[in-house]
Amino acid sequence: MARTRLYRNGILESEDFPVADVSDHLLDPDATVWLDFCAPGEAELALISEELGLHALAVEDAVHEGQRAKLDCYDSHSFLTAYAVSMDGEVLRRHEVAAFVTRQALVTVRKDEAFDIQAVLDRWDAAAEGAKSGVGFLLHGLLDYVVDGHFDTAQTLDDQIEQLEDLVFEDRPDHTRLQRRSLQVRKNLVHLRRVVVPMREVVGNLMRHDMRLVDDATQPYFQDVYDHVLRASEWTESLRDLITTIRETQLNLQGYRLNTIMKKVTSWAAIIAVPTAVTGFYGQNVPYPGFQQVWGFWASLVSIVVLSVGLYALFRKREWL
Repeated sequence: MARTRLYRNGILESEDFPVADVSDHLLDPDATVWLDFCAPGEAELALISEELGLHALAVEDAVHEGQRAKLDCYDSHSFLTAYAVSMDGEVLRRHEVAAFVTRQALVTVRKDEAFDIQAVLDRWDAAAEGAKSGVGFLLHGLLDYVVDGHFDTAQTLDDQIEQLEDLVFEDRPDHTRLQRRSLQVRKNLVHLRRVVVPMREVVGNLMRHDMRLVDDATQPYFQDVYDHVLRASEWTESLRDLITTIRETQLNLQGYRLNTIMKKVTSWAAIIAVPTAVTGFYGQNVPYPGFQQVWGFWASLVSIVVLSVGLYALFRKREWL
């Protein structure tokens, strides 16, 4: 099922008309048409491909998944690929959308239903006065939805990293849970970076004058989208550095806590070694001062107490205990 819309002179005239009527509407130079396909095959795109003169390579890229976010320019149209993102619990999900951009038509191709095309329609309806800008208006609404999703996801990951910072400095941190969450956040940031960074080039190229897609009315709106792309990109880069710092801090704290434990264990071992050494000396089967004498017993006992207390006081002073 394909969704369609027809704008004429900036006014929404009809929706969900047959795809076969697209060519008739495009005969009117004041008409702007939007078509949307969800998970189509090459055969489904063949008809509209012939009517709009779409390049075979662009049609192939629109059908197959895993394309890099990009903007390809052909003689009669441009082809755009972008990704909307969302958080599913702790996992980042990517939803690919392709778009054919001509002078009078915008054709969107979604790879699955997870891409919320209704949210794009709501943006178009909320700013209906801008529909006079034609395809540029439709393209802005699409990109604005995609880029806002990037920005919101970066904010969510930022919040998750703040939670990780709190976990790192807990008195008894769960290192296994902390490492798992750190790895998942880092993985999400890698996926987010792959879709955010190329968007700088995509939006920047769309704003070029030779593309003739952005008129004076929509120029400020595209500039706003471009600013959001830059902020999301810079934010993603800074979060990658931050998660690396958190991981290094966690390892350093683990090493510090291990050293503290080792100091305590070593200190107590030294204290325990005192009575062992003294009693071992007095346990020799040879005569020595105090051998088989009461005062020899008291001498050994006093030596144990004095040396043990002295070592304990020394280790406490040096904060080893």
